[in-house]
Amino acid sequence: MIIKMKLNAKKEEIEHVIEILERRGLKVKDASGDEYSVFGVIGDTTKIDIRDIEALNGVEKVTRIQEPFKQVNRAFKSGDTVVDVRGVKIGGGNFTIMAGPCSVESRHQISEISRAVSKSGAHILRGGAYKPRTSPYSFQGMGGEGLEILKEAREETGMPIVTELMAVSLVDRFEKDVDIIQIGARNMQNYDLLKAVGRTKKPVLLKRGMSSTIEEWLMAAEYIMAGGNPNVILCERGIRTFENYTRNTLDLSAVLAVKRLSHLPVIVDPSHGTGKRWMIRDMAMAAAAVGADGLMIEVHNDPENALSDGAQSLTPEEFHETVAGVKRILTVVGKKF
Repeated sequence: MIIKMKLNAKKEEIEHVIEILERRGLKVKDASGDEYSVFGVIGDTTKIDIRDIEALNGVEKVTRIQEPFKQVNRAFKSGDTVVDVRGVKIGGGNFTIMAGPCSVESRHQISEISRAVSKSGAHILRGGAYKPRTSPYSFQGMGGEGLEILKEAREETGMPIVTELMAVSLVDRFEKDVDIIQIGARNMQNYDLLKAVGRTKKPVLLKRGMSSTIEEWLMAAEYIMAGGNPNVILCERGIRTFENYTRNTLDLSAVLAVKRLSHLPVIVDPSHGTGKRWMIRDMAMAAAAVGADGLMIEVHNDPENALSDGAQSLTPEEFHETVAGVKRILTVVGKKF
């Protein structure tokens, strides 16, 4: 439920409305703009008669949110959310590129790649310290040692780091050491994990589940925001369809849908979305053209010998060309790089 107060509403009138709602066990979130006081009401509002609230002094309009996601909803907040990550702004007309290898493999590898992608224009370094793999015999990442290597690269380049969280037991360490906590596609509906990162204020990158609807994706984001963390970034990374030529089907229409339904920033991962190196540049440019707020791209200095996802990793040179192509699109759509 959204309550819009009149332009000249008095402070005591606003406080009275909030008091009545909280007395009924509801939570009230301030979503005010420059001119009007606007409040989102969270909880079971089905027993509230809208006419009773609209009759209160200072209230201009009351609107029910029909969708199950509330705080994520654009009706809750008309302006775009901008997530600030160590001075790097994601959303609100800014375009942000996250780049790096699928997995942290060595100190030399991360140092070389981080310097290369930073030079080409990447804003944030990605790299998996802990890796969820389909096979238990595949490389599972370097764990805590990988996190330390990412931190060293952050010191060397100044780029914030994003890496995937897989266990609730690691939340405290990630909150201390990582700049953006990534929730991967396999964990999009791991509700204990979503609640745990919701209790932090650390920015969270939420990847769309491989078979998830847009509503399910937004409801996962709602879990994080309901826990008190407003710093959520959505990531479209392709969904599983009957098509098997590509690794996944990159759903660029989801960018448009999410932009209409929600105020949260949304970025696109064309690496997982296609699984094919030769497609990444064009799909990255397409993502920029449809209004995405950024990209997440896998880059490796030796893709043929990568321990994971080499087939969908760009070389540093290919990444440089991709950024140049994306910049050309951004001049047309009016996003800041």
